[in-house]
Amino acid sequence: MNQEQFHARLAAYKLIASVKEAKYLEKAAEAQVSAAVLSIGNIGVIKGYVDFFKSRNIPVFLHLERIGGISYDREGIAFLAHYVKPDGIVTTRNTLVKLAKKQGLLTIQRLFLVDSDSLKSGLSSLQETQPDAVELMPALLPEYIAEYKRVIDIPIIAGGLIRKREQMEEVWQHGATAVSVGSPLLWKESFLHDSSVAV
Repeated sequence: MNQEQFHARLAAYKLIASVKEAKYLEKAAEAQVSAAVLSIGNIGVIKGYVDFFKSRNIPVFLHLERIGGISYDREGIAFLAHYVKPDGIVTTRNTLVKLAKKQGLLTIQRLFLVDSDSLKSGLSSLQETQPDAVELMPALLPEYIAEYKRVIDIPIIAGGLIRKREQMEEVWQHGATAVSVGSPLLWKESFLHDSSVAV
């Protein structure tokens, strides 16, 4: 999957399944989602998880800091890209975004908005790394989504603390392209071609 295809899928489905337990892999694969982000597993099982989603034509990303046994260096990222073969990675680390891009992986850079300094440093990081999308956390700060939207031209994913559909709709209305949620109940919601959602 290339960047253009990823961006189109984000805009079409608007929802990312953040999978934090292996028992929810099947439910994530059954949902109408832009992608699955895996925050589970280790070097021994992760290829099987990735293959599971790819066999169902669902883009799959690995949250690197949560995958056991992977080294955060050039060799570790090369191993992921050429053996495990996810579509991309999610990470908070600038260096990993750069290494992943060199290996042809899509990248989502995760930023935590905790104060005004993190807002500024986050924008600086994005200018340096040029990821394919940014995930802003927590999602329940929609005014900051709008602020980022004014100064960056990559898709914004909102994640963290989302518990109901109304919260998802609010972040879309403030400019988020997609929402990342960990609740299997919310994966059942469908937003594909939903004219009631203003984006």
